[in-house]
Amino acid sequence: MFGGLTQWFDPESAHSEGTTPDYRFSLANERTFLAWIRTGLALIAGGLACAQFLPPLPIARLREIIAITLLVLGGMVALRAVDHWARAERAMRLGRDLPRSRFPAVLSIVVALGALVLVVTVIYRMVA
Repeated sequence: MFGGLTQWFDPESAHSEGTTPDYRFSLANERTFLAWIRTGLALIAGGLACAQFLPPLPIARLREIIAITLLVLGGMVALRAVDHWARAERAMRLGRDLPRSRFPAVLSIVVALGALVLVVTVIYRMVA
């Protein structure tokens, strides 16, 4: 379990096994990591914006629930980004298949459900 965490903080340990992959693949892996980090930061910014700028919603504490959900989701995306980066780098060095993940699908479903909740809330406020 903690062997994977070592790769997060000690990338040199990853270079001690396997062979060096084509640098273009390592750079592509890094760009993917940075894209996930941007997604995590956007979710965190959205959570802070909801907490600060959304007016109180008709359902008690809905604004806070949305904000906390976005903040937690942003943190999870950031952690998942570094984990996937380390696992992909290791797989490339060892000549293995890249790791598969259900996380993008889960994240998409959670974001879509969140959007649905917001749509329902906006419609409710329009008719009320």
